[in-house]
Amino acid sequence: MAPKAKEKPKALATTTPAISIEDLFTSLNRHIQRSEYEQAVKLSDQILAAAPGDEDAIRCKVVALVKADSIEEALAAIKERSKKASVDLSFFKAYCLYRQNKLEEALESLKGLEGSTESMLLESQILYRLGKMGASVDIYQKLQKSAVDSLEINLVAGLVSAGRTSEVQGTLDALRVKATSSFELAYNTACSLIEREKYKDAELLLLSARRIGQEMLMEENLADDDVEIELAPIAVQIAYVQQILGNTQEAVASYTDLVKRNLADESSLAVAVNNLIALKGPKDVSDGLRKLDKLIEKSDGPEKFQLARGLDLKLSQKQREAIYTNRMLLLLHSNKLDQARELVGALPGLFPGSLVPVLLQAAVHVRENKAAKAEEILGQYAEKFPDRSKVILLARAQVAAAAGHPQVAADSLAKIPDIQHKPATVATLVSLKERAGDVDGADAVFDSAINWWSNAMTEDNNKLNIIMQEAAAFKLRHGRKEEAARLYEQLVKSHGSIEALVGLIQTAADGDIEKAEAYEKQLKPLPGLKAIDVDSLEKTSGAKHGDKGPDAGVTETYEAKSKDKAKKKRKRKPKYPKGFDPANPGPPPDPERWLPKRERSSYRPKRKDKRAAQIRGSQGAVAKEAASSSDMKSNQPANSKGASQNSGNVQSKASSKSSRKKSRK
Repeated sequence: MAPKAKEKPKALATTTPAISIEDLFTSLNRHIQRSEYEQAVKLSDQILAAAPGDEDAIRCKVVALVKADSIEEALAAIKERSKKASVDLSFFKAYCLYRQNKLEEALESLKGLEGSTESMLLESQILYRLGKMGASVDIYQKLQKSAVDSLEINLVAGLVSAGRTSEVQGTLDALRVKATSSFELAYNTACSLIEREKYKDAELLLLSARRIGQEMLMEENLADDDVEIELAPIAVQIAYVQQILGNTQEAVASYTDLVKRNLADESSLAVAVNNLIALKGPKDVSDGLRKLDKLIEKSDGPEKFQLARGLDLKLSQKQREAIYTNRMLLLLHSNKLDQARELVGALPGLFPGSLVPVLLQAAVHVRENKAAKAEEILGQYAEKFPDRSKVILLARAQVAAAAGHPQVAADSLAKIPDIQHKPATVATLVSLKERAGDVDGADAVFDSAINWWSNAMTEDNNKLNIIMQEAAAFKLRHGRKEEAARLYEQLVKSHGSIEALVGLIQTAADGDIEKAEAYEKQLKPLPGLKAIDVDSLEKTSGAKHGDKGPDAGVTETYEAKSKDKAKKKRKRKPKYPKGFDPANPGPPPDPERWLPKRERSSYRPKRKDKRAAQIRGSQGAVAKEAASSSDMKSNQPANSKGASQNSGNVQSKASSKSSRKKSRK
């Protein structure tokens, strides 16, 4: 009978004391202080398992996920907890959407939270990212009375981005803050000076910002590399100022050092690469394209091109546009037209409302020798958006003028009303219309400009005088003498110009001789012309050799002086070669001495020796004469290379003959 199986001993029930929620919160706080966000999320889940509706635990979990850059998980947690508990997490949702660059959704999530300081700061950041700089600055100005740390830094940055740099100093005075109170504020204030083209002042302030930043960051015990990374934007901006001031070598050295050492944040590194490429221009196209390829990524999604490493979120629209523009220009310089067409087709979607994509499209067509297509694209855009068509029309005029379409170029310039009266525009329009054969149109341009400057409320009459002078010369050149005389007369009366007086006399001499003579008296007499009899000069047929007139004495004295000068010329002895006796020169040199020998008349070519002994006999046999001659040559002190080669040739011929004879047998 089999033995009964022994029963397993029962495990003793162990009772572990439950951890209180207070202790869990204490541990949670400790992990958050240590930046151990994964542990903080786990502890938050334990607290929520014990107390599902705890608002503090929910907020700690969301914040820990955001700090750990788990934005998708944070949004999922917000969505899940919003269903289970009545906790308002709209602010955290808006911040997560802002981190994902879903800016419009983030603004929608902030509705109803406008009163709090945190929501206003987030809203201003979202508006800043959207490019609505004015609205962002307005919110910052509302927060001036609030106790917000570093508010002045963001406020000055917003003013610079909004194009309101003239308000920066007044804002600092109102806040009672100096620009050098922190290196961030000094940097932003220097950027405002750059926008106002005060480059020297900006350079000094940037150098101060770098010094202040080094001192502050050293006090925080940061490593040297970390300090350089923090101050990289200042270094890039200093190099940019050097570039603008013309210190090209220093700027190139600074940019190159930043790129090689790679001790900079992603945005500063991208700006340095872009500026370095802009400095070099088309000198090293392949290197520039290689560097930009690291910044621009091509994808299969709806946005075909995007910047790498999240640069779309870190760079402003102006900076991103500059990077794409430089890549387009490099593609055109390297003649990679297929890639250029692909990129230029995506730019309108990347930068809606910008003029740069339209200009680049026209540039591609010009490179393809399709100037008419470029003119058409620019003209259509100018008609669609007349309020921002000035640059477009200028580009169209330039393309048309270079392509030999002067009328199209003139029509494009004529559509820009605020530059019509400027002398440069007037000169260009007149030249274009004259090339197109539209003389009346060119004349009308002059008349319109004269009318504008005559009625202008300005004390600068110099431009009016210049335009009237050119208009009178133009009318005189095209046979409109009466109008030219009228303009010259106005210039003489108002300005007293000698050139206008001469022109007036020339034009009036054809129709009104009395007026010409009256104005001729105002000309200053030339010295030495009083003794000339004009009537007798007109009757002569011209100056003749030997004729003596009033100036005969002058001519004779001039001839005498010229003869004296000719006599004074000293004859120099010719220089002969060394050892040459001019008394016994010897036979004359050969006139053909510079010709090659074979081209001289005395050249005779050498005849070939046909008396060479024929070698007969079996293969390898040598004639007695050849053997004796070879013995004689061997007795000579040295054999020439040519002789040995010649003997070899002879032997090969003999053997070939004998072989032919054998084959015949």
